[in-house]
Amino acid sequence: MRLFGRKDDDEEPIEPSDGIASFWAWWEETRPRLDSLVASGDAELLWETIAPAVAAVHPGLVWEVAPGRDAAHALVLTAAGDAELRSLAHRLVKGAPPADLLWEFHPSRQVNPQALELTIDVGGFEFAFDKLMLGLRVPPNSPRVDVAAYHPIFGQLDEDTRLETTLLALDWLLGEDDVARWVGEITPATFQPIDSVAAVHLPAVVADLASGYEQEQWALLEGQTAAGAPLVATARYPLRPVDYPLFDQHIAITLPYAHRDENGLPVGESLTALRDFEERLAARLLKLHDDAVLVAHLSAESHRVIHIYADPTGDAAIHAKELIVGWEEGEPRVDVATDPAWSAVVAFIN
Repeated sequence: MRLFGRKDDDEEPIEPSDGIASFWAWWEETRPRLDSLVASGDAELLWETIAPAVAAVHPGLVWEVAPGRDAAHALVLTAAGDAELRSLAHRLVKGAPPADLLWEFHPSRQVNPQALELTIDVGGFEFAFDKLMLGLRVPPNSPRVDVAAYHPIFGQLDEDTRLETTLLALDWLLGEDDVARWVGEITPATFQPIDSVAAVHLPAVVADLASGYEQEQWALLEGQTAAGAPLVATARYPLRPVDYPLFDQHIAITLPYAHRDENGLPVGESLTALRDFEERLAARLLKLHDDAVLVAHLSAESHRVIHIYADPTGDAAIHAKELIVGWEEGEPRVDVATDPAWSAVVAFIN
């Protein structure tokens, strides 16, 4: 049995607040009925029972009842690609009761080992996964693979349905998180791409691509500010918010520096001081037990801005505010904001 659900987009969002605890209290109270509905195969009534409870946490969440990996069934509660909701979905599942023989819980769609054996109904047409063909292309120096997907029924479907079906297929083939990590442009096609391959080959292509990024890497970037001043930045590469789903607190440390070249970039004593500060910052972050990550820093117009993302339940912001006290080259600043989509560093996400 597979069920999917999402509230209509035009409904007003509901603030989650205490919704996570309320959802799992509802789950425990309703569990006997849910078990009975799953056993009976009453998909419509199961839908009517679960949908309002998930929507009460947030109407944008997608839910799915699917076969489990270790349990008989899995309840998937996912943001379905909505970066604004990813941390909520993970916190919701983090609050779940322990898995048992009947139920397990996931914050994203998992790989379905039997995907290529499945046939599902899409708009009244049979979508057999073993007939899905993919055109795969890795652009030069890119950490992503672009996918052009073709299925014989795509010519009978509208554009939105083709895309939704392709996304579902990719999620079941790779797992939703790996789609977010490694898949770039997704194009449903009504004609089979040249040099396309059977969908079964996608995981191997992605695994080969990912093997080139197993070690931590940083990229040096150059650009201009809005005012046209030179800018130099260093960022994690590839930078993927999906790797840090609970880090929705953005901490920006701004350090003015006194010694700069004609382009406003740090030199001499200021460069030494900045490096020393970042070494002390890295040491602090290391002690936070994976509660925060330094993702990028940039220098321009006599200021360095250091971007950190953290779990708001941790102490990263406190450490940042303690560290700037000793900065002697101008007035430093720490700005803290909620940013689940990592919009402050969107230019560095690749």
